[in-house]
Amino acid sequence: MPKIAEIEATPNPNAYRFTLKGRLTSGIPRSFANKEVAVSDPLAAQLFAIAGVTNVYYVDTWITVTQDGSRAWPELLKELAVPIRSALVVEELDANANQDLGMVLNEDDNSDPRLKEIYQLLNEQVRPALMSDGGDLQIVSFNNNILTVRYFGACGSCPSSLSGTLNAIQNLVGTVDPEIEVVVT
Repeated sequence: MPKIAEIEATPNPNAYRFTLKGRLTSGIPRSFANKEVAVSDPLAAQLFAIAGVTNVYYVDTWITVTQDGSRAWPELLKELAVPIRSALVVEELDANANQDLGMVLNEDDNSDPRLKEIYQLLNEQVRPALMSDGGDLQIVSFNNNILTVRYFGACGSCPSSLSGTLNAIQNLVGTVDPEIEVVVT
């Protein structure tokens, strides 16, 4: 059972991040956009059973929970802490960490040499900031100079992720090729 080391607000007013003293995963992120997809995950299912919860995202020693805005955070945080504290912890890291979010190059990705540089820029300059705010990013596709990305956790419904963060990513990717357009799915 992990102990909660810290609870902090994120830039998304509807999301909070819990930092734990134990690991929830072995390096592979878990993202749940609704209770239907969370049914097979005991922790996510318990969190979605709490009124107002709309998104659960966790990896390693932190978990981000997003709500619909209908609940006061002080009350909701107390309810969320119960299943989080009772969650099972894991002991070892998975050597394939981050592969679930597609942030490592696959064999098929080598067809466009720009993609390797984009992956490196996102992994080094964007993802650490997003993760510190309780979220993350995945490359969904890269076709015809259109880079499609998906946000997770607090970033998934944060107003700044669709404006400021997306503009920053566009500018960064523009250093690789100014013809590339970044879109969010």
